[in-house]
Amino acid sequence: MTAPTPGPPPASDPGSPPTLLVLDTDPLPRLGRLTGRARVEHADESTLAERLPHADVLLVWDFASHAVRHAWPGEGPRPRWVHTASAGVDHLMCPELTESDTVVTNARGVFDQPIAEYVAALVLAMAKDLPRTLELQRSREWRHREGQRVAGTRACVVGSGPIGRTIARTLKALDITTALVGRVPRTGIHGPDDLDRLMARADWVIAAAPLTEQTQGMFDLRRFGVMQPSARFINVGRGQLVVEDALAEALTKRWIAGAALDVFEHEPLGPDSPLWGLPGLIVSPHMSGDTVGWRDELGKQFVELYERWEAGRPLLNVVDKQRGYVPGR
Repeated sequence: MTAPTPGPPPASDPGSPPTLLVLDTDPLPRLGRLTGRARVEHADESTLAERLPHADVLLVWDFASHAVRHAWPGEGPRPRWVHTASAGVDHLMCPELTESDTVVTNARGVFDQPIAEYVAALVLAMAKDLPRTLELQRSREWRHREGQRVAGTRACVVGSGPIGRTIARTLKALDITTALVGRVPRTGIHGPDDLDRLMARADWVIAAAPLTEQTQGMFDLRRFGVMQPSARFINVGRGQLVVEDALAEALTKRWIAGAALDVFEHEPLGPDSPLWGLPGLIVSPHMSGDTVGWRDELGKQFVELYERWEAGRPLLNVVDKQRGYVPGR
């Protein structure tokens, strides 16, 4: 999606470039192409509030931080453009930002294929019982088993944005019949009213939806109850999409055959969390979209967006702040 943006404001000093404030985390973004074109300043959670009024642009490089949500309601002017180096924007949105004229953009497009590949890997790993194979190897135990054929199975992918569509396309390449569920029904995409029916028929249920008021806690005890006992659940969207206690009950009581979580309600997952020991659950540390060179790709994407903003051209990946995601097909 594109949207008009007013471009950089005139600086108090005509020879001074716009101020770009970066909410940091290591390693820092590579912004060398902006040398002389932006005055780059840095902030962390303790200094963001005091530096926001002096920034024209905010780059939320530390996309795990909730500092923007807490700092934004303060006094003084605010940046006219905020970019987050993540697909989700729930970590930074607050009523004051939602209601402001500030343009918010995200990293749409960077994570689609890596996450789809990760989902396919999880599907194959669970179908072929690879976690158990590795356990048996460590114990030097030879135990023949039969794996599941994935071709001909059914998947329900919840979330019809670029990530969900790429997951669906990748699973179809494995000859998995795939249904895609979005916020509203349209050609090739089912609406929320079809979700229970599709989940009841699916061998694989994949959560890839953004976190909104409508999606929070959508995978609850009732939803896990409609799934087949042989089905498996995968979440690569947001941890808060899932009621974790409900998933724990579903796995413990064998209502479903297994699950894989890459995102959690509270991250990092604490060592005392009962999720680590649940039967049939694969736990990974929010890494499904992170491949070699991903940070450089995020930095390059931001620089290209900055150059559009600098030239007064419409920005890409503009978030609908009321909906909480970038609208699209």
